[in-house]
Amino acid sequence: MSESVLVARDGRIAVVTVNRPDKLNALNRDTIALLRARIEELASDAAVGAIVVTGAGEKAFVAGADIAELAEQGVLDGQANAHHGQGLTAAIETAPKPVLAAINGFALGGGLELALACDVRYASTNAKLGLPEVSLGIIPGYGGTQRLPRLVGAGKALEMVLTGDHISAEDALRIGLVQGVFQPGELLDQVKAVAGRMLKRGPTALALAKQAVRRGIHMPIADGLRLEADLFGMISSTEEMREGMRAFLEKRKPSW
Repeated sequence: MSESVLVARDGRIAVVTVNRPDKLNALNRDTIALLRARIEELASDAAVGAIVVTGAGEKAFVAGADIAELAEQGVLDGQANAHHGQGLTAAIETAPKPVLAAINGFALGGGLELALACDVRYASTNAKLGLPEVSLGIIPGYGGTQRLPRLVGAGKALEMVLTGDHISAEDALRIGLVQGVFQPGELLDQVKAVAGRMLKRGPTALALAKQAVRRGIHMPIADGLRLEADLFGMISSTEEMREGMRAFLEKRKPSW
């Protein structure tokens, strides 16, 4: 059997591909565990500066969780399955480097929840995004009910969750769910180009900026501002900051 998660390196960019195209890249328990392990390995690899997550084939990013596994779950199994998926999305969200989603087709249920955990999302023109769990008699369990309203507002999130309807890539762009839409054949290269621009910035600055946004969004504004000031002070103690300032003053590119 081929491995359900593939990793390819392109310089300092790691491309992580969910590789179950015959199942539209649906997330079963083993794939979730392997995907989390790969993300955590790359997050701690100093040779990697950014991570891109995508799906194998031309039809799907990830078309959801594996329904055959969920169909037999009971109360405790359901809770355990939710925590299992949430462990993956938390690993992505807390990774100290940018994680970008290249949504190359269907991103439904657990697939959209996977994309929601990424820092930024880009979609192909043929992508369809949605949380259709209520049509199966369940609710999103991998963070969708929490992350989607934080991105698009409660009203739009509730419309998507309660109808279970899919939206197009263009509508996802309009509501701020994705940050760009590209032709299918151009998507991965365009997302890697965005990652490449991020890699030109200070790596510690990227990590602390991400932390400030990710943690601060859950705080009252006064607490968030204190967090920002603390992290601003922390970055000011680094050689990275000195090099960045020197490079600007000397009109040259910084050497990180």
